[in-house]
Amino acid sequence: MYRHILIATDGSERATKGVQQGLALAGSLQAKATVLTVSEPISTGFDDALGWSAVATSLPDFQNARDEAARKVLDGVTALASAAGIVPQLLHVADRYAAEAIVDTAEQQGCDLIVMASHGRRALGRLLLGSQTSEVLARCGVPVLVIR
Repeated sequence: MYRHILIATDGSERATKGVQQGLALAGSLQAKATVLTVSEPISTGFDDALGWSAVATSLPDFQNARDEAARKVLDGVTALASAAGIVPQLLHVADRYAAEAIVDTAEQQGCDLIVMASHGRRALGRLLLGSQTSEVLARCGVPVLVIR
């Protein structure tokens, strides 16, 4: 069935449920598991138009904090994976938007399933804030299992 599962997480409680489900599925299918966390670029919109976000992302303190946060997310995944008897590949992609990084990573890694959590935004919240899950579903040719 599935041979390589990409599991996306931001470290949130809901995303952790997705990680648990993805790892369990990988274990039951004896599939390779790759776990991805993404650090989006710093931006308020206006600063991006002026190119200031590029300056902010080059600051060592920002980069160190971003990398530390990603390491904590992936350390949590390592503990869950160990308990499930799985050794996943762990990836951190920095300075990319989540949906874009998830789709690109799935293609680059040859994944045949993506597992990710939905944050359950509805109506106006989805319209205003956007939905990374919806964007992955719209852009990706790989099947996506959405955990709620």
